[in-house]
Amino acid sequence: MGVLLQLTSTDTALNSLLSFPGHIVLMTVSAEEYRQLLQNQGFQFCPVDATSNLAILACPIADDQGIIGDLWLFKQSTEAFTKPEIGLVHQVANQCAIAIRQARLYQAAQQQVEELERLNHLKDDFLNTVSHELRTPLTSIRMAIQLLEITLKQPEIGKAKATHYLQILRNECQREMRLINDLLDLARLDANIDPLALTIANLGEWIIPVIEPFTDRICQQQQCLQIAIPPQLPPLETDFSYLERILSELLNNAYKYTPPQGSITISAQATATNLELQVSNSGIEVPEKELNYIFDKFYRIASNDPWKHGSTGLGLALVKKRVEQIQGTIEVAKKNDAIAFTLHLPWCVA
Repeated sequence: MGVLLQLTSTDTALNSLLSFPGHIVLMTVSAEEYRQLLQNQGFQFCPVDATSNLAILACPIADDQGIIGDLWLFKQSTEAFTKPEIGLVHQVANQCAIAIRQARLYQAAQQQVEELERLNHLKDDFLNTVSHELRTPLTSIRMAIQLLEITLKQPEIGKAKATHYLQILRNECQREMRLINDLLDLARLDANIDPLALTIANLGEWIIPVIEPFTDRICQQQQCLQIAIPPQLPPLETDFSYLERILSELLNNAYKYTPPQGSITISAQATATNLELQVSNSGIEVPEKELNYIFDKFYRIASNDPWKHGSTGLGLALVKKRVEQIQGTIEVAKKNDAIAFTLHLPWCVA
């Protein structure tokens, strides 16, 4: 019996209602009627239509927070709605308002519970992963110490063995320190406690010393480095310490995962509002569906050995955080047999 309508003309609305119960139409059709309903005023009327023989009672559904909906009741035009009937309809409308509001509150509460459960699950996953990542180097360190102790007790084993175990200790200690430092950096970036140190520079001139440390390594790996940065780019205002760490991480990843004879390309172009800086490299097989997870904490490319390069799995998560810190965005896409990271940086940080 009760229907929530949105109308554009009384006659059209009634025809729609009678032909299609529950049909939703635009409120602008019956603007005059809805003006009263939206002011929390009920009314009854008979349409001025020769084909209609109905009396109509319209009653708003409202609570102390505003209008939620409305009820429309119909009977023969020869019978007006009585006061008891109108009173009953108002009571039903009030109960409907309470029920709708409670249902919405319950739905909102359920969504909050689901979100809290999701966050709790993410927290547990993160803690489990961190525990594993911290334990693994410590296990290697403990084994190296034990083997080194045995070597020192048996001088005949030789100095070479001792040197080898010492190198394992150095490598694993460095790996542990990188992981701890990356976790601390993530915490600081999440807390947003470090102010930006903004300066203005020309990208083409600034980028040369940033790339230089990688050129020898790329050459030794028999990779090809290509730089395509226009000389007439506008000056960029940003925190270049952040940008240097972003670019270094992207180049480090490209160097580690590009096979011999592969290519690494750094390119840039200007738009009206942004600088688009791209680092791409060939030879990485990343399934399309996994690109959405590449900036997740501890994500590693499945087709590569995670221990081969000593990665913490936090590098790209830090890259994304730092890009956001300087008010930019970053996206990743596959281009033929290459993978490309594209930074969109504002010319001036607000």
